[in-house]
Amino acid sequence: MAENGITDPLLPPSSSSDHIILNLSESQRPSDSPNPFQFIGCSEPPSVPPASTVDPFRNGTQNVEGVYEWVKIVACLPLALVRVVVFGACLMVGYLATKFALWGWKDKENPMPTWRSRVMWVTRVCARLILFSFGYQWIKRRGKPAPREIAPIIVSNHVSYIEPIFYFYELFPTIVASESHDSIPCVGTIIRAMQVIYVNRFSPSSRREAVNEIKKSAFEDLNNREGLPAMDIPEYYYFLREPRQMAGALFPSSLVEYLPVVYPRDDKLESAAHYAERTGHAMASALNVVNTGHSYGDLMLHDNPSSYMVEMSRVEKLFKLSSTEALDFLNRFLSMNPDPSGRVQYHNFLRGLKLKACPVSEKIFAFLDVETSGAITFRQFLFGSAHVMKQPGFHHSCESAFSSCGGAVKDYIIEKELRDFIRPAIPGWKDDEVHELLVLFDHDNDGRIGKDDFLSCLRRNPLLIAFFNPHQLHHHTDIGEVIKNQIQAYI
Repeated sequence: MAENGITDPLLPPSSSSDHIILNLSESQRPSDSPNPFQFIGCSEPPSVPPASTVDPFRNGTQNVEGVYEWVKIVACLPLALVRVVVFGACLMVGYLATKFALWGWKDKENPMPTWRSRVMWVTRVCARLILFSFGYQWIKRRGKPAPREIAPIIVSNHVSYIEPIFYFYELFPTIVASESHDSIPCVGTIIRAMQVIYVNRFSPSSRREAVNEIKKSAFEDLNNREGLPAMDIPEYYYFLREPRQMAGALFPSSLVEYLPVVYPRDDKLESAAHYAERTGHAMASALNVVNTGHSYGDLMLHDNPSSYMVEMSRVEKLFKLSSTEALDFLNRFLSMNPDPSGRVQYHNFLRGLKLKACPVSEKIFAFLDVETSGAITFRQFLFGSAHVMKQPGFHHSCESAFSSCGGAVKDYIIEKELRDFIRPAIPGWKDDEVHELLVLFDHDNDGRIGKDDFLSCLRRNPLLIAFFNPHQLHHHTDIGEVIKNQIQAYI
């Protein structure tokens, strides 16, 4: 036996084949990050601004109270009857005059001919008499409208049925209105005479088409005279202030304020969004009201003013989320059984999304509960879901999830493949519990989940993408399994 020196190794050198080196990559190590969406590029929870304390859709008209008010109402009943008769007569005369002005007119793409416009003066006078029958004998004006060649576009607040009648009489403009107005008896015919531009508020293509029609109508006369394309002509606006109505007044006062023209900046660097902010600020200042981010879309969510309005104008600007999509999120939130204050507890959150209590579910809920109150509001649910969808890696992760579940080799996956893929993320899930979640993906219940259905489900329920985090799946894998797989791969 050879003697070894003090510097010699105790064991003889051996070939590298006698050793196994295990390398645990970051993706195989447990992930303790409290953010379940970090893998799609979401570095921090959503920033949820506080809800506005102003509800612009709340009617502040006082109720009829007191003996005097009731006596006044009863005493004015004969006057009300006279006003109804005057209103009906004026509406019928205006309708007949409009029908005559429109008779035989086919070329509605161009401005109305002069003689037809003169006939429409009869209808415009009838509109003023209708205002008279409503009690608006005198209408005060502050300022005066700018000439058409300077400000061809009018932007105004719209709070009642009064101001459209006034605008029709005062300016006879081309208006932008919903398609539903065309079906109103008598009034629909008068609106058509104004060469109305119809728009669907919830259709982006309809809104773009309406913008093009507005430009064409506003600058048509100037183009014909100057020979310039509309895009070379700066757009100017002026604003009208609608008076506040005095409820219960026998002769309600009225004030129309023409604001100074708001010009776009000459440097051509101002964005449309910034220009809109300036014009909105000008109108809010003149009305002495708070400028909020509410829009017509909030009316769709107006189940509970304080709990479910989210200022859709701000949501659309931040997340490019339509009102229809927000309504879908509201329906899912309502399925979670919110309490009277509009908040959802953790157990109801799980029930609404067909989930089970587990570390991933807890992280998702904590991600939404930015106030750490133990309950979430619809505002937090909407902002959080939209924030996840906005992340740069969301759509890629959805595609990767479908491929990882088996969609890479065929254009569909079956429930068993989806179940086997996500089950490690929720330990202890039973087959029937997993099936409730899978129903969300297998919409037609045929046992197959196509790619379009899979991606559509994740767009409607973006929070579920956390269960397809490959790091999260490894987190719930036993470290012994990792070592076993490494050894098998080595062999």
